[in-house]
Amino acid sequence: MNRREALKQVSWILGGTIIGSGIFLEYGCNPAQEKTAGFFDQKTIDLLNEIGETILPQTSTPGAKEAKVGEFMDIMVKDCYTKADQKIFTDGLAALQQKCKETQTKEFMNCSASERTAFLTTLDNEQKAYMEAKRAEEPSHYFRMLKELTLLGFFTSEVGATKALRYIETPGSYDGNVPYKKGDRAWA
Repeated sequence: MNRREALKQVSWILGGTIIGSGIFLEYGCNPAQEKTAGFFDQKTIDLLNEIGETILPQTSTPGAKEAKVGEFMDIMVKDCYTKADQKIFTDGLAALQQKCKETQTKEFMNCSASERTAFLTTLDNEQKAYMEAKRAEEPSHYFRMLKELTLLGFFTSEVGATKALRYIETPGSYDGNVPYKKGDRAWA
């Protein structure tokens, strides 16, 4: 066998492997799985994005809306929360809207940025008092869940990890003694 024939045979083998694996992954691993609908509708996801943007607004770095935290929360609540926690979360969103109507005389989406911040600050103070007084068997406050999901969704997103935190794609060796100056961003 000469070099040209050997390369031709190797290319057939590699090509078959690549094509075969693609077919296997496309049809073999996901037998008739259809894309299921999310837990929330688009209006609720938009609301979650706006709440997230109020918690982590755009400054010199992107905000939570750019990281699509609403879509992240949709997935996390649907796939990772128990039925009881899902109910707390959805009932909490309804309570958030109701309290906003009572205190701001309009829905959250119609409030200005300063009204949203003031309203969520009040809710944050409420959840802090609740969490300090609650017993271990009692559920978390819905706003705490919402705030935790916002932070998790933002800082684990590409936008949050690369633009809000310091990020090196391939860092090399570990250095446990990196100088830190006050005000430096955390590492992703």
